Amino acid sequence: MGPVELLHMSVFSQSFSPCGRYLAAGNNYGEIALFSLSAALSPDATVQSQKPVLTFTAHEGPVFTLISSDCHLLSAGNGEISAWSWTELIKKNVKPLWTKRPNYKSSLEIPEINAMIINPRDNSLVVGGGDNNVHILDLEHGVFKSVLQGHSDYIHCVSVREREADILSGSEDGAVRIWDSRMDQSVHCIEVYKYESCARPQYGKWISCVTTDSDWMLCGGGPSLSLWHLRSLSPTSIFPLTGCQRQAAFHQDMILAVGDGPFVSHCLLGGEVKAQIPCTPQSLNTLQLNTNSTEHRVLTAGGSSDHIEVFTNLSYRAFSLSF
Repeated sequence: MGPVELLHMSVFSQSFSPCGRYLAAGNNYGEIALFSLSAALSPDATVQSQKPVLTFTAHEGPVFTLISSDCHLLSAGNGEISAWSWTELIKKNVKPLWTKRPNYKSSLEIPEINAMIINPRDNSLVVGGGDNNVHILDLEHGVFKSVLQGHSDYIHCVSVREREADILSGSEDGAVRIWDSRMDQSVHCIEVYKYESCARPQYGKWISCVTTDSDWMLCGGGPSLSLWHLRSLSPTSIFPLTGCQRQAAFHQDMILAVGDGPFVSHCLLGGEVKAQIPCTPQSLNTLQLNTNSTEHRVLTAGGSSDHIEVFTNLSYRAFSLSF
């Protein structure tokens, strides 16, 4: 890849291997890179240890979302989802096990897939994207079993509340919808931008991130990042972060968020921004905590650069991996 491509590279997605020793990252050129965390974190690591052990083209167009199941890496971009065997990828064998596309209404347009999450309740894959619908893929039988319709614009993010069988989706239309996955119905529609405390008309109404932790939801985008109590469906904390947040995560008694700006924000549940840890990319798209391995417990963040920031301690950036 030439210097121009590297200059314009963006990292959109990442996922840790089930064993926690590898990190997969997807970029705007349709490539997936595999990094060995054990090599990069070893005491005698070299510059080479921070480079991919494997890079391959997975899709035409950006790899917007990556997720791992017990043994597979699932990737998606331009309307299709591919599954790769982690065991085979580690051996540098890059052949997809399968590639599927949801049943789109029109065969002419290929809506991008922006977000995926696995629903462990029924081993299904929840897929959100450019046709304004949430598609549910039964991973056991390899068939799309239902479509959740209700959003009027494309979907940026999806989340699952495991105990309740609820699926959440956030869209360009400004709404977070809560769906009952047993009935494939939208049970609540929260129009975040209509709440004065969250609204930021200068940034628009779109929802770019949503995540849940039992009775709590975090969401943001055009509207401020906010913490919601899902039983009362009301915002309890609004975080005074500038710009749009593209990903947020609950971590212990904190919230970690990334978006516009070269930093990872640490927020307290009450709404206070406790720290902003500097990063090299000017804006960030993806934030991932490696919970699959105690030995390689790191936080990684990627965005508008070919670098992926690695934090071995949440308070400072240890080093970067690079495509």
